[in-house]
Amino acid sequence: MAMIARRADLGQKVIRLSKREVHSLNPIIMSPSLVSLDLSDDWVPFSHPPSPPLFSSEQKTTVIDGKSIAEEIRTRIASEVREMNKSIGKVPGLAVVLVGQRRDSQTYVRNKIKACEEAGIRSAMAELPEDCTEEQAIRVLSQFNEDPSVHGLLVQLPLPPHLDEAKILSMVRLEKDVDGFHPLNMGHLAMREREPLFISCTPKGCVELLLRSGVEIMGKNAVVIGRSNIVGLPTSLLLQRYYATVTTVHAFTKRPEHITREADIVVAAAGVPNLVRGSWLKPGAVVIDVGTVPVEDRRSEHGYRLVGDVCYEEALGVASAITPVPGGVGPMTIAMLLSNTLDAAKRAYGLLNY
Repeated sequence: MAMIARRADLGQKVIRLSKREVHSLNPIIMSPSLVSLDLSDDWVPFSHPPSPPLFSSEQKTTVIDGKSIAEEIRTRIASEVREMNKSIGKVPGLAVVLVGQRRDSQTYVRNKIKACEEAGIRSAMAELPEDCTEEQAIRVLSQFNEDPSVHGLLVQLPLPPHLDEAKILSMVRLEKDVDGFHPLNMGHLAMREREPLFISCTPKGCVELLLRSGVEIMGKNAVVIGRSNIVGLPTSLLLQRYYATVTTVHAFTKRPEHITREADIVVAAAGVPNLVRGSWLKPGAVVIDVGTVPVEDRRSEHGYRLVGDVCYEEALGVASAITPVPGGVGPMTIAMLLSNTLDAAKRAYGLLNY
């Protein structure tokens, strides 16, 4: 029988396999499924203090006020909702499914519901226990899918570990996927000459902040720190659609500070407090800080304070513009959710111009 040789571990012993054994191990192609390559992005803090910035003169830093920009957007959304109600007697509707009792998730959902009320958008919420089954969650989603008064539907993440997140999210109808997580929305975002029905809210908010701040994106070097399906990946795809040259930095990137220091635009979305130091930034870079992490602070009224992925104090005087935490990307995420919900209602009632 013909034999085929495979060399293992850079020239160590040769393993001989028959052709039949080779075919049984690697049918047709040798590359594994992409899902099998997935590893958890567990960031390891640096053991040594960062190097000092490599410049002497300070850069004037503009603080990008996401809160005020979001308020302006929400005011315009509320005006359009009133016009819709006046003209056809309908308003947009958003439904949220919350599983479990995570305090941060409960806070996020309360903020979304409050924002809906202020904009005149009808809202509904289904709360499920921590130990609910996938069948129970899918049943609730199916009810909202069939409700014509619900134009936007989202599942608050993260879900408890025993639930299949991908399976549950896939149950949200494409035309109601205002979070922009549906594979078709993500796929159309990745492809030229394709238009997703919805763009994920946080990436959409990040780019909106850049555009409204007069930041040029085309041709610029952009680094996105983090590669989650919720923020990192769609942000990278969206910046490419605006013709930025995009590099993704993740937990397995070698010397991430050197790569980040080449960026004109930095979007930090790793969820690691103070990961990005002042020495990581090129003087004049624009920094969008998506991270929102509670850290213990006994001096604070609530016993904690929110910090971002970027060491804000060190970035001041280096970056040309930066978003604060809180008050930067967070309010824009909610504003984009309202915008997507309004678009979903317009599409449902034939009012959206394509």
